[in-house]
Amino acid sequence: MFSTVLSIVSATVTEEETTDTPASQKREARLRQFRELHFKRNEARKLNHQEVVEEDKRLKLPSNWEAKKARLEWELTEDQKKKECADRGEDYDRVKLLEITADDAERWERKKKKKNPDTGFAGYAEAQFRQYQRLTKQIRPDLEGYERQREECGEDFYPTSNSLIHGTHVPTKEGIDRMVEDVEKQIEKRAKYSRRRAYNDDADIDYINERNAKFNKKAERFYGKYTAEIKQNLERGTAV
Repeated sequence: MFSTVLSIVSATVTEEETTDTPASQKREARLRQFRELHFKRNEARKLNHQEVVEEDKRLKLPSNWEAKKARLEWELTEDQKKKECADRGEDYDRVKLLEITADDAERWERKKKKKNPDTGFAGYAEAQFRQYQRLTKQIRPDLEGYERQREECGEDFYPTSNSLIHGTHVPTKEGIDRMVEDVEKQIEKRAKYSRRRAYNDDADIDYINERNAKFNKKAERFYGKYTAEIKQNLERGTAV
């Protein structure tokens, strides 16, 4: 009797476990998925916090920090390469030129040509030197004239300390024309870049010097429409 009851109870428990197994598996799967989502959320929160901190650091840095950083890294790399070349006994400039491609060299050459070497007036010596370079670039050698002059001068073409050739040279008409043309171009250029305003002979003279003329122009620009009638009365002599 007892064994029969025990067998019935065991069979009932086995049936209940069989019916509860799919539900428990679904529950475990949902819990596992929930734990994974919770882990991903915490990881995303951590990464977002790190990005916020990094962005705050970048905003506090100077605006040209990236350029400075790249420049410093480049300088460190260049110093390391120079040190390695010095240890090997090689010339760093020659090694560096070997690493430059033809396309890069051509691009740098074009960039140099685009730059304006004239940075403005810095001193009379610099201005004179720039003018000398500009004039010498315009010179075109006349080989025929050179040979003709050498034949005419003979041994005096290569003067020594005993040679007396002062006053014997007569410039050609073409040379004089080139000089006149160059001088006219210089005059035209000076007139174009002059900051002095053209003087109007027909304008009324209501100033005593240049500084007073500038002051009168400013006063006329701001208060001219208010004082026009008073000025006309003063000119006619009818002012009260």
